[in-house]
Amino acid sequence: MDSNPPDGFKPLFRTSPFLDHNGPFFYRENSDGTFVVGLRIQPKHANARGIAHGGLLMTLCDIALGYRTTRSQTPSPMLTTASVKTDFAGSAKLGDWVEAHVDVHKVGGRLAFANCYLMVGEERIVHASAVFARTGDRPAGTPS
Repeated sequence: MDSNPPDGFKPLFRTSPFLDHNGPFFYRENSDGTFVVGLRIQPKHANARGIAHGGLLMTLCDIALGYRTTRSQTPSPMLTTASVKTDFAGSAKLGDWVEAHVDVHKVGGRLAFANCYLMVGEERIVHASAVFARTGDRPAGTPS
């Protein structure tokens, strides 16, 4: 099955062995400087019922929440996930394109807070809220 993203999406700007194994993940920049993270559901992402595994959807939320929150400020804060609460309201089937839309609420001196909705088309299938511990700031020019 093809993982091709919709027009305007390109490979996620940062990767790791974990992301490579679970992806491929993509992103699209918005005109306001924010971005959306997306993933095409493939057979390797499915549970025994043939739909996207909840753990994969939670992973997508955590990736989008962290990257979007850390890139919401300059200099970019270094953040560690302290808590993610996830509520499932739907599912994603094989071949579905899933997008993670993040709202950053606050990045403070010690904690950061953000919400994420996973969307399949116009349907919200997951809501997640996260708290991050701020462990410092990245030096200018360091990739986030």
